[in-house]
Amino acid sequence: MAIKESVKNGVAILELKGKLMGGPDSQALHEKIHSLIADGINQVVIDLSKTKWMNSSGLGALMSALTTLRNANGDLKLANVTQKIESLLVITKLITVFETYETKERAVVSFQK
Repeated sequence: MAIKESVKNGVAILELKGKLMGGPDSQALHEKIHSLIADGINQVVIDLSKTKWMNSSGLGALMSALTTLRNANGDLKLANVTQKIESLLVITKLITVFETYETKERAVVSFQK
């Protein structure tokens, strides 16, 4: 899995590409989140448009990122959630935990409210 990072209006946008399956993928996301917090950025949008699949370990990595950011007085929002991943979020009831947006731009704007 590859992570592409950009920052817009003080909000980090992480574009995940490939599969989020735990192990090294989860570790990379975990390290990226901690690096952003160390840089003073605690508002993050994860763009899932290029994420092909995610297993339970991948969901765990997203939950861990959300918890870490909230503990740093920030938040995590998901954008461009694919139908496959959305069904996974619905089945696990995590759709009620994560805020999801159709586009990363809308997710970024939601932090300004």
